[in-house]
Amino acid sequence: MMLSLEHHPLARDFPYFKELIHRLKQHDHHFAALLADYEAVDKAVLRIETDVEPRSDAVTEDLKKRRAQLKDRLYACLQEAAASA
Repeated sequence: MMLSLEHHPLARDFPYFKELIHRLKQHDHHFAALLADYEAVDKAVLRIETDVEPRSDAVTEDLKKRRAQLKDRLYACLQEAAASA
């Protein structure tokens, strides 16, 4: 089984929220901070998976869990913003 080593940009994972992601990134400081954190963690995971920055399995798993938690929080923000639009 081959692992997929790629970034997980939010707009690609939630294409139906692409415009809302852009708008919230520009106008909602909380969302923008969460997104910046998500993007940094996602980049760190990719660097580890491609052996640019080797780390222990425990560190990698912790980062992947953090990325998933951030994605869940971002998705909740998107759903809330979409419902109030």
